Amino acid sequence: MLSRQALRAVRATAPQRALPMRAVPVRSFAAAAGGTEGQPPITVFGLDGTYASALYTAASKSSSLDPTAKALANLGTIVDKDAKLSQILAAPTLTPEDKSAIVAELNKHAGASSETVKNFLDTLAENNRLGLLQGVCAKFGQIMSAARGEVEMTVTSAQALDSKTLSRLETAVAKSSYVGQGKKLKVTNQVNPDIVGGLVVEVGDRTIDLSVSARIAKMNKLLTDTL
Repeated sequence: MLSRQALRAVRATAPQRALPMRAVPVRSFAAAAGGTEGQPPITVFGLDGTYASALYTAASKSSSLDPTAKALANLGTIVDKDAKLSQILAAPTLTPEDKSAIVAELNKHAGASSETVKNFLDTLAENNRLGLLQGVCAKFGQIMSAARGEVEMTVTSAQALDSKTLSRLETAVAKSSYVGQGKKLKVTNQVNPDIVGGLVVEVGDRTIDLSVSARIAKMNKLLTDTL
């Protein structure tokens, strides 16, 4: 959560403060991170992906990848949990004073004293792109996972799974052909009551649907085709 000083920027969403569109200089974070050194191991798309890739290159060049990754993870968690903050960041009428206060608070909550993170947030603010922060954090996480040789495994269940069950699933999948040699699994459990029961396991770009809802759908299809 941001402090009261930063939350005052909510007022910027008021319609009466709408500003006319005009051309403004755009600060380029990617320019400082140019060249082939420290290129991201994967390509992520979209404007948020462009910022995430530039941040990875800049952090790689400054040997600050780990603290930058931790800072972005902290920021991503904060934005995910605070819907009001997302509205503030996306407000198109933030004044320079608003942006300065918000960036100062974000730097504080990022838990990093890295100039790379500070410059990144300053660039988002100057380019009126603070609203991209949530997407940048997510895509930077994807890049870091690839750099660490991690394969993401998402296990969807009707109810939250205990750590013992998740550990057994991780061990079983890690030994399968779904995970390349030398790769590490990064396991996430998502809850979706709609699957009724069973599991839906997603490993990389592969999906293993063992849910009850999938079985019911197959049964209904068979009955429909028969009739």
